[in-house]
Amino acid sequence: MPDKSRPAGAPRAAGSTAATGASAPRRSPGPQMRPKNGLDRYFGITARRSTVTREVRGGVVTFFTMAYIVVLNPIILSGPDVTGATLPFPAVAALTAFVAGVLTIAMGVIGRYPLALAAGLGINAVVGVYAATQLTWPEVMGLVVLEGLLISVLVLTGFRRAVFTAIPAQLKTAIAVGIGFFLTLIGLVDAGFVRRAESGTVPISFGVGGELAGWPLLTFVVGLALTSVLVVRKVRGGLLIGIIATTVLAIVIEAIASVGPAVGPDGALNPRGWALQVPRLPDDVVAAPDFSIVGNFSLFGGFERIGVVAALLIVFALMIADFFDTVGTVTAVGAEGDLLDSDRNLPGSQPVLLVDSIAAAAGGAASISSNTTYVESTAGVADGARTGLASVVTGLLFLVATFFSPLVEVVPSEAAAPVLVIVGALLISQIRDLEWGDLSLVIPAFLTIALMPFTYSITNGIGAGVVSFVLLRAAVGRVREVHPLMWVVAGLFVVYFALEPLQQLF
Repeated sequence: MPDKSRPAGAPRAAGSTAATGASAPRRSPGPQMRPKNGLDRYFGITARRSTVTREVRGGVVTFFTMAYIVVLNPIILSGPDVTGATLPFPAVAALTAFVAGVLTIAMGVIGRYPLALAAGLGINAVVGVYAATQLTWPEVMGLVVLEGLLISVLVLTGFRRAVFTAIPAQLKTAIAVGIGFFLTLIGLVDAGFVRRAESGTVPISFGVGGELAGWPLLTFVVGLALTSVLVVRKVRGGLLIGIIATTVLAIVIEAIASVGPAVGPDGALNPRGWALQVPRLPDDVVAAPDFSIVGNFSLFGGFERIGVVAALLIVFALMIADFFDTVGTVTAVGAEGDLLDSDRNLPGSQPVLLVDSIAAAAGGAASISSNTTYVESTAGVADGARTGLASVVTGLLFLVATFFSPLVEVVPSEAAAPVLVIVGALLISQIRDLEWGDLSLVIPAFLTIALMPFTYSITNGIGAGVVSFVLLRAAVGRVREVHPLMWVVAGLFVVYFALEPLQQLF
């Protein structure tokens, strides 16, 4: 029978039930119900103990927790390349939303899991650095396309799936826990609750000068408290209600206090301002999208400018980041939705990995950087989403945002950040599933968990965990327990971490 201990659609503790069988997803026990219609049958809504209402609500929650990328991606890619050329801000914004919409719908229809895609944070920053220091925008986007095509080949040959299954359960659980901490840090940073310290030896600080100063911070605190209460009380759609209510509060505060942005048009800093979007009702609701930079990439131009070896190292770095960010995200989303099997793998993940790989190439072809599966998808899953229908809803909202981008900018990061903190708490609860009696397992798990938030990178955490796992299991004479592919992956990560000296060498 369905779980009656919590209302339908309310968040559950991640990984709250045990798997039965070697390949079946972990779901609530009970008899399977017949699909109600073709939509139900295709997405397996009833089979995963969900409803259309929950899927729609979860898709909306996921959209609002990651809609910031429509504004943030063009900001990150706004700098000049080595020739002084820049990408047009409106075009990057419109295409960020459009490509995210198309790819997320594709993930829902083909992958049939509640995973959303958009321009990858972190990867876009790396792309921006390469453009500013070594390559033109068309050349660096060409390398992104090439990286996406190479990963697609790895998926089609089965290598990417094989690597996913070769990672031991201890590390997969640690990845989910580490992402929980990482999501929490992202939420706190997005809200300005945690910031870079302006002076002193401590690298980060609390609020503004060690105090909860400014209306935006108060908005975040109120939003976090409200969302926490809604989740604890098991209110249906609590995460979405929290975002909407906090946004309304932010709009009222801005209308009365005229707080303004954290960084003014003239570059002046306002530490008590809104972190990214100012929550005010827009003058215009509809904006015509600019698709002028689609196809503006040079597949092999980077090889001519900086040489074959240097260009291949950049492709390799992007590939590792894309490859293992997705491993972490899929594990975290599957764990939160109770969709993993007994080996902590996502059943039927090949289409998911293929769409994600193609997304990398699509992002480069559209000149908006590599697109990848977003860990914010866990927010929608925490609010009830279990199938690809939720992704279709998220994707449709991104397509709408392509034309209604002024409305997307109404939601400040201070209103979406509380959801990330709450989802982080749900993921961290899986720490109870880790094995604590063997230090050769504890240390890799700890490094995986610690390095994700401390280095602001899922890939770094996974890399440290894999390398230390292989090393320490060999050190205690348990080599036979290490899958052969883990040795290959560990070797690749050693190269990845040594990229800087290798680039200097070549």
